[in-house]
Amino acid sequence: MKINLFVTCVTILAVILITSTREINVSTENVTTPEKKSDYAHVLELSLLFYEAQRSGKLPKNNRIPWRGDSALHDCGSNGEDLTGGYYDAGDFVKFGFTMAFSTTLLAWGTVNWPEAYDIAGQLDQVRRAIKWSTDYFIKCHVSENVLYGQVGDFPVDHMFWGRPEELNTTRPTYKIDAQHPGSDLAGETAAALAASSIVFCNVDPEYSAKCLEHAKDLYKFADAYRGLYHEAIRGAERYYESTDYGDELAWAAIWLFKATEDPKYFDDAVHHYQHFHLKERPNAFFYNKKVAGIQVLLAELTQQSEYQNATRAFCEFSVRQQKRTPKGLIFIDKSGTLSHAANVAFICLVAADSLEIDEYRQFAKGQINYMLGESGRSYVVGYGKNSPKQPHHAASSCPNRPAPCGWQEFNRNASNPQILYGALVSGPDEVDSFKDCREEYVYTEVSLDYNAGFTSALAGLLQLQLKNPVRDYRKKINF
Repeated sequence: MKINLFVTCVTILAVILITSTREINVSTENVTTPEKKSDYAHVLELSLLFYEAQRSGKLPKNNRIPWRGDSALHDCGSNGEDLTGGYYDAGDFVKFGFTMAFSTTLLAWGTVNWPEAYDIAGQLDQVRRAIKWSTDYFIKCHVSENVLYGQVGDFPVDHMFWGRPEELNTTRPTYKIDAQHPGSDLAGETAAALAASSIVFCNVDPEYSAKCLEHAKDLYKFADAYRGLYHEAIRGAERYYESTDYGDELAWAAIWLFKATEDPKYFDDAVHHYQHFHLKERPNAFFYNKKVAGIQVLLAELTQQSEYQNATRAFCEFSVRQQKRTPKGLIFIDKSGTLSHAANVAFICLVAADSLEIDEYRQFAKGQINYMLGESGRSYVVGYGKNSPKQPHHAASSCPNRPAPCGWQEFNRNASNPQILYGALVSGPDEVDSFKDCREEYVYTEVSLDYNAGFTSALAGLLQLQLKNPVRDYRKKINF
């Protein structure tokens, strides 16, 4: 039932030693066969480039986004704490900790499950950098045992500005949770992100891995001891990223801590939360506000017990066979983040397929991701494939090269964004496969951290299926 952390680390090390790497050049060349190994690998690289374009703070010397520079260098807490870094949430410049943490957990999960796919794509170091850009920020935000900053920037104020983050001229208030104003969901999700990330770094940087894990333990303890919804403490988040419960985040954090530590206390906590918060019901989606499907598939994987396996089957079989679809076959859960919802479900069912060995789930996931890459008639990934989006709702990429000015005139201009936001998965089409490639129509062209997270990990899972995989045989030999 347990997963041995040492075996996890050894497996990741073995991947690096026995798989080959290669460089993939960024290009806008049209690709019409998205099932080729090189295409999944290429889009995987592009998706990670999107995260680089979202970086806040002091950029490193190896920054690969030439139109981005240092920004928001004065972000600080109410007592002067350094809160620079992290990622801007979407096309704006607010840093929302809740969705940033969820995105980080998903990126880490895909890396833990399929490191060989990242390695063969030449992206293992890049995904680690993407994860660490978040975890460094979360560690800064966790300023004391029971205090966590969860938002930097005010959304209404931020949206009075359209331009480059390097030229931000708005106030940057900060918001936190503490024992008097708790947020079990925010603290729990951040704990999950740090615990999952600690597995990613366990062998390549043991000291940093241990640091992530200690913060994860403290944040979980804080989340469990002081119960509450984070948007009741951080009121500005309610309108945009409301959390309707925190039971799933408590179970989610406990499971990831168990995977990282092997401490049975965390497993017992996860099962307790699963039962107490009635998490056995079949959900119809998996996203930042509903982690139940992820909890079910992890428990199924860890225990091999029929209760959790049946719950996972119920979710994937509903998604594959009964969920509403567009005429071209995309599952349709919500118009906000249409493609993100589909990608997240595809990712969950790829994980489930590895555990349950159900090929139908893999074919479903392949169909959903290939729809996004062009089988629907167009690509929905900026800078990739046929007729990809040219006007993503993203302020920085709408700006011309400096020193030319940038402002609301760029928002209103009916022309392609001057800067290509490589790898960004847009919100996507409506329920009849109609799409408006227009900057102002954000319901179609919005981009965000969480839109790309499950998509990135699903790409890794599909690439994994195409590999001749000596590591899988190795895992079987060591009962991994």
